Formats: sequence, structure tokens, C-alpha cells
Amino acid sequence: MSVQPFRPRFMKVGVLTAALQELTPREIRDADPDRAIEDWAAFAREVGADHVQLSAALHPDEADIPPEAMLDPVANTLDLRRPFDEQRARRVGAALEANRIGLSDLGYFDDMLHRDAEIRARKHDFMKRVMDAAALLGVDAVCGFVGRNQELSMEANLADFADSFVPLLEYARERGLTYRVEQCPMPGWTTGDNWHNNIAYTPGTWIALHRICEKHGVGDQFRIHYDPSHAILMGQDTRSIFQYLKDEGYGFLIGGFHVKGQVIDARGVAAWGHGGQTVERGDWRDGHPSDVPAEQINAWKKQTVLCEHELPGTARHDPLAYLQNRSVDWLDHQLAARELLELDVANTHLVVEHEFPPARIQDRERLAPILAASIAFTRRIDQAAACMYALQHEILPAQGIAAQGRGREAFRS
Repeated sequence: MSVQPFRPRFMKVGVLTAALQELTPREIRDADPDRAIEDWAAFAREVGADHVQLSAALHPDEADIPPEAMLDPVANTLDLRRPFDEQRARRVGAALEANRIGLSDLGYFDDMLHRDAEIRARKHDFMKRVMDAAALLGVDAVCGFVGRNQELSMEANLADFADSFVPLLEYARERGLTYRVEQCPMPGWTTGDNWHNNIAYTPGTWIALHRICEKHGVGDQFRIHYDPSHAILMGQDTRSIFQYLKDEGYGFLIGGFHVKGQVIDARGVAAWGHGGQTVERGDWRDGHPSDVPAEQINAWKKQTVLCEHELPGTARHDPLAYLQNRSVDWLDHQLAARELLELDVANTHLVVEHEFPPARIQDRERLAPILAASIAFTRRIDQAAACMYALQHEILPAQGIAAQGRGREAFRS
């Protein structure tokens, strides 16, 4: 028996810059692209973040999907229309240092397996530019999707992944980077009936994809940026996912976190089930997919009829919702991460992703207190989990004292 000191380990709390897409007016940032990052560094400090996940995207003039067709419009805070060179990197680094803000990683969320070869090539070229920028900025990861080739079955997409996506991972390896995949199934990405449009949507496919990566020597480049909102959308819970990964020997796969909740509407599930609205959505016209962007967004009713994104701290939860996997139990989420995953906790990023529709306000003054409160909530939930973990798993066991109760358990139904 020995006395262990109290040494809680906290995660690094940050925010994705897509939370406020137009912090810098478009006419200013288009002429001076790095001004957007400078302004965001100051805003991040104002709302209490320690780090930012820098959002990159094709410029609105270059994108193949118009903003009107997106459920959660992206932000090109990192503007890469012209090369990101050492001079630009020094300017960005100076702004971050002046505001005492770090970078978690760079995020570019797009379909890397797009069925159109020309569009796919354009997206891959942009992702490589994001990786080049990440290397110049000294971060160790980029974050994005895998996507899906809509012309192929899910099974056939595995071969497409090996042929087309693995070269991106090789490019990342050459620059000392990891590619962290967010697992959103992206059901509204297409007006078709496919619901899983990002093949890396669940632990079963993460493992299958990682095995492919290992065969090609890029296993260390493929990791998951876990977002619990997508698990809730698919009827899963965090603790069971983490336990499954541990049981299968893949507890190392998760390398970072998005902090975004999902609140399931039981009435919507009663009407449509977890597959969402399948007919009469408004994204088809006269028997054909609509070519009107404002109508294409109705494809997202596959998701929005049964749930709504939560900005952490904004939802009032019935405790029964946690048990039924209708909402994220944030405290258990942070406990389970420490108990079941192979994490370097003090160097793990916890990135607040703001996609709560009523509060997606493009007004700095109004949004600032909302983000500040959510970031503070996220930080304190992580701190509470860290303290509980230290007490229950380090201090008490060292003195031969058992923790009380059982807590939430995996695979309970």
C-alpha cells in the first residue's frame, strides 16, 4: 500500500473556427486572407479557448457544393487560394503567440472519395495544400472525412479507399502528420437513398480501414477524431464504442475529440426511425433530384427530422435520455475516454464544434458569450472527470480502497 498524490490530467480545450464563419467580413479577408486567422486568434482568447482547430475549405467561388445546400456551412478561415508559404506561416504564428492560442490541427471536411474523378482530384489537391500548411505551422495532424464513392457499394469502397485514399496518407506520412477522421455518416450529403456517405462512420469500418492502412505502411497515419453526436445519431453510446475498441485491440485509434452533442427527438424517431425521412422531403422535383441548392438541403431530413445538434451546455437533459442513448452524457464520455482508450490525456485535444442551429449566429457580440459559456462548461466537465478518474483509479486503489457503485456499463440494453 502506498499514498498516491492527487495529479489530475486535463485535456486541451479548443474550438473549431467554423463556429463563426464570417468573423472577418468577406471583403476584408478575400483581399487579406490571413487577417481571418488573426481575428480568430483574438476571438478564441476572448471566449476562453486555449487552442483552435483551424477550418480550411475551398473558397466559396471554388466549391462544388453551394452554402445553401449545406446543413452546417464550412469556413475557409485558412484561405489557400494562394500558396501558404513560410512568410504566411510566420504571420499566423505571431498572431497565435500574441494571443497565447495554440493549434490543435487543421480541419478540411469534404468527400475524399467523390465519384467524379475531376472533382475528387480537386479535393485531393486541396487536402494536400492543407497538409503542407499544417507542416509549416508545426501541427502534427489534419482532420477530415473519408467520404464515399456513390457509384460503388460499401464493400467496393474499401478497394477505392486503398487505391485513392492511401496515397493521401502517404503524403501525410512524408510530412510527419496524422490524418484524424471524423465519423459523421453525412446522410444528407446526397439526395439519393444512401444514409452512410462517409464510410469511416463506425468502429467496424474504422478497423477494416486501418487494416488496409497497415498493409500499405500507413497505419500510424490513420486515426479517428471522435464526435459523440454521431454515435447518438446512430443509436450508439460512447462507453460501449470505447469498450468495443479496447476489446478488439484498437483502443489506440481515437486521437482527438469533437465536443458536440445530439439531442434525439423521440417523436421524430416514432415517425421515421433512425434512418430519417425517406420520402416527400423536398429534395426531389418531378421524379428527379432537384438542382436547386435551397431544395437540396432537404436531403438532410434523413437526420434533422429525428435530432438536433447540441452545443455543449445548451440542452436540458432528462437523465433517462442518457440511458437510452438519446443524448451525450458528457461526464461519462470523459471518464470512459480515460478508462478505456490509450490516450496521452494531457496532449489530447477536446475541440468544441458549434453546430446548434438556433445559436449559429454570425454576430461576434451575440455569439461570444454563448461560446464562452459552452467552452467553460466543456473545460469543467473534463476537469471533473479528471478528478474523478484520479481519485477512483489512482488514489483509492493505491490505498486498497474500492470505489463505490458500478457506474455506467458498456453494452447494457
